[in-house]
Amino acid sequence: MSDVSEARPPVVTPVRVVIALCLVAPFVAMLWVGSYAKTDPALGGIPFFYWYQMLWVLISTALTMTAYKLWQRDQRARAAHKGGASE
Repeated sequence: MSDVSEARPPVVTPVRVVIALCLVAPFVAMLWVGSYAKTDPALGGIPFFYWYQMLWVLISTALTMTAYKLWQRDQRARAAHKGGASE
């Protein structure tokens, strides 16, 4: 039988919500074309439409890396909780 003190951690946690937001943000930014379908302001002669998308390549990389690190930390915490509960 399962003891009440060995309750599983919740599936949806604040950390997992942050992970989801990190992964969804680039999709929302790129699919909302109306927000960046313009030429001004130009950056070094490059229209806004292009440099905005290239900026999101870097932002997406940083957000994906952040999500991955948070996921690793979450998994380690769950493994420690699971290991500690069985002792």
